[in-house]
Amino acid sequence: MATRDRHIPTIPGIPAAAIWLLLAAAVAALLLTSLTGDAVSWAGVAGAVLLGLLLVVALNGFIIVQPNQAKVAVFLGRYLGTVGRSGFHWVNPLTNRRNLSLRIRNLDTDELKVNDANGNPIEISAVITWQVTDAAQAAFDVEDYDGFVDIQAETAVRHVASVFPYDSYEEGQESLRGAADRVIATLQADLQERLDVAGVAVLDTRLRRLAYAPEIAADMLRRQQADAIVAARQRIVEGAVGMVDHALNSLNERDIVELDEERKAAMVSNLMVVLVSDRGAQPVVNSGSLYT
Repeated sequence: MATRDRHIPTIPGIPAAAIWLLLAAAVAALLLTSLTGDAVSWAGVAGAVLLGLLLVVALNGFIIVQPNQAKVAVFLGRYLGTVGRSGFHWVNPLTNRRNLSLRIRNLDTDELKVNDANGNPIEISAVITWQVTDAAQAAFDVEDYDGFVDIQAETAVRHVASVFPYDSYEEGQESLRGAADRVIATLQADLQERLDVAGVAVLDTRLRRLAYAPEIAADMLRRQQADAIVAARQRIVEGAVGMVDHALNSLNERDIVELDEERKAAMVSNLMVVLVSDRGAQPVVNSGSLYT
């Protein structure tokens, strides 16, 4: 059963300290009176000693809570509550108290080698921003919440890396490199589900490193370059076809020259060679006829 955070009643520290000082003065006066009379009052001495011991025990109840920190209190093995308000307080002096930080923290995971959804080895790491939101859960429901966050963050990063491919080679496929927002949202949701049991909130996640493993990086780079060349060639061909079509239509509309189908084919061939070629075209003057 999950332990839920609850507030423990406290007494403001300054009034409690003033009361303690008054009681200490009263005990000192009682002890002095019992020892300086005509006859020593052993009952008064015993009472002063007993009250003095109680005051010494009461000193353990004074606590100082720093901003964005909390103290969880346990009495005889039972969780009593949490002091989450910063300042000077007095609580039950017989409780054991544990400090927990509520400050926002960053976790930089180690670089992990994982197989992506396509089975390719990749290197990935992430930066996780997290904060304790339930001090009782963090203190009692997990053994060590710092170590728990570290292990669960590594597990979540490995899981997300195995769900998505590094790069997409199909239309509409999400990938680690191409769908960063989707990957980050999936990672944060997965990690938050794992850390709910520890009273920890995941505030932000970011991928710090994402790359192919060294043993396949060169081959994958050549594949990416080949894909880029093919895409560029397709774009060039589409543009060249449009320019040739525009040229033929302009010649026909302005009656500059009449071309039969064979001359159109020759013109289209020459224009496509000039427009698509990655080298400068060398002009050739034809002084004869196309049909000779």
